[in-house]
Amino acid sequence: MAFAPVLHAEWIKIRTLRSMLWALGAIVLATAAFSALAALDAGGTGFDALFSAFFGVSFGQVAAVAFGATAVSSEFQGGALRVSLTAVPQRGRWFAAKAMAVGLPALAVGLVTGFVSLAVGTAALGEKANGLTWTEGLRGAVGCGVYLALMALLATGLTALLRSGVATLGILIPFLLLVSFVVGDMSGTVADFLPDKAGQMVLHETSEGALGPWSGLAVTACWTAAALLAGAWSIRRRDA
Repeated sequence: MAFAPVLHAEWIKIRTLRSMLWALGAIVLATAAFSALAALDAGGTGFDALFSAFFGVSFGQVAAVAFGATAVSSEFQGGALRVSLTAVPQRGRWFAAKAMAVGLPALAVGLVTGFVSLAVGTAALGEKANGLTWTEGLRGAVGCGVYLALMALLATGLTALLRSGVATLGILIPFLLLVSFVVGDMSGTVADFLPDKAGQMVLHETSEGALGPWSGLAVTACWTAAALLAGAWSIRRRDA
């Protein structure tokens, strides 16, 4: 079967599940809302206007992870995966279509989220955002979109490997909400290479650690690629 019909079929599955659409909407709402709240109270030592405008991505990424995990975990319920693989026997092609059906809308919504968060965050910052340049804002908005898409795909690969959305959320959400905050100030260490901390370097005005904005995003892309490869291996080698 050609790739385009497979991709179309996977996109139909996603857009007809209400929970998937809610997850996409939650990415925008959570990121913008928490960015505005953080910007209202921003300031003090080490103030970073760009990151203050995008602070909500720490919460919006949870919705992105839920989107990626739910898209794959639905295949392991009620024998849906067997039906999908009967229609598309080429397992690698099917999983590639599933990943693309997750990644493309996540990227589109992520980019919208980036620009909405930038607008809301800088408005809430007021005069404190005067030092931001348009190139920094553009880099942050685009980087935000790419980062959120990568986190959704990271969850996609991990769910395919674990065959459980609950297990994926049980690993990633505590990691993102707890571990990331604990190691948040440990720049210049191995913590710089964690998937979320590395990717969020693109949302900072300056870099004090081992990674820059785009190299940090590249590290997150490597984590995501590893998860997708592991997920593809699981789909190809294990019984449906």
